Amino acid sequence: MIGPGSVVGFVGTGVMGSAMAGHLLDAGYKLRVHNRTASKAASLVERGAVWCATPGDTVVGAQAVITIVGYPADVEEAYLGDGGIVASAASGTILIDMTTSTPSLAMRIAREAMGHGLAALDAPVSGGDVGARNARLTIMVGGDADAFAAVEPMLRILGPNVVLQGGVGAGQHTKMANQIAIADNIIGVCESLVYAEAAGLDPRLVLKSIEAGSAGSWQLTNYAPRMLEGDFAPGFYVKHFIKDMKIAKAEAELRGTILPGLSLALEMFEELAARGGGDRGIHALYLIYKGRAVPSYYIGPDA
Repeated sequence: MIGPGSVVGFVGTGVMGSAMAGHLLDAGYKLRVHNRTASKAASLVERGAVWCATPGDTVVGAQAVITIVGYPADVEEAYLGDGGIVASAASGTILIDMTTSTPSLAMRIAREAMGHGLAALDAPVSGGDVGARNARLTIMVGGDADAFAAVEPMLRILGPNVVLQGGVGAGQHTKMANQIAIADNIIGVCESLVYAEAAGLDPRLVLKSIEAGSAGSWQLTNYAPRMLEGDFAPGFYVKHFIKDMKIAKAEAELRGTILPGLSLALEMFEELAARGGGDRGIHALYLIYKGRAVPSYYIGPDA
């Protein structure tokens, strides 16, 4: 078991990763950290983490490495690039990619890892910045059962809902199902608020009624108040959600599955990004509805 006192590499200390790494430090893990922008890891280094210049450096002396970066290309570079994690890790190291990425890349990394005597898990998460800060993430894992058992206690420090979904790639496929549900749900949240406002209701009072009933959802409870307050700071970036939806759409099409709700959501989020909202949180979709009602409504990053 990889428990407190173990050395763990951690690559990606952004909005979510910094909070996740902090929980591991609090639990007694010894972290070696890397982030493309070094300043985003500074607070962790001040707390005792060791700064590393490259992703490959984080696995020196480590029993496991966790990555949570932006895009599949970033995952590929971190693991398979020159001097990357796979080439640098000692035999027996467990690689845990918590980025939302493609199932095919997860399988490629696992094959390369096996050839170096390593085990690779794909373990994307759900819960956003709130879940990361509160250690309440949902973690969906694909890969070898023995490797999973070795790191499960560590993953449970980051969230209580940790499930091995199946073999390599199963975690990413599960995350696609998760993102599809969010995409459809957040449209419903926006439209509910817009309708309430158009009907002359106080949307905050409406929320008190509907979030406690069968319409209730995480998005309704956590995002609707932020929409009404005009707080669109990112817990999960629009640009990253677009990436996820494109992966889900491509995977669905490979299987002959038609998902009109996902297609609509992707179209609307791409409109949001085109109007300057790519670096906002995904609940900024509400601004598209406001913008359609008032064409001059400003949606860009300083709205």
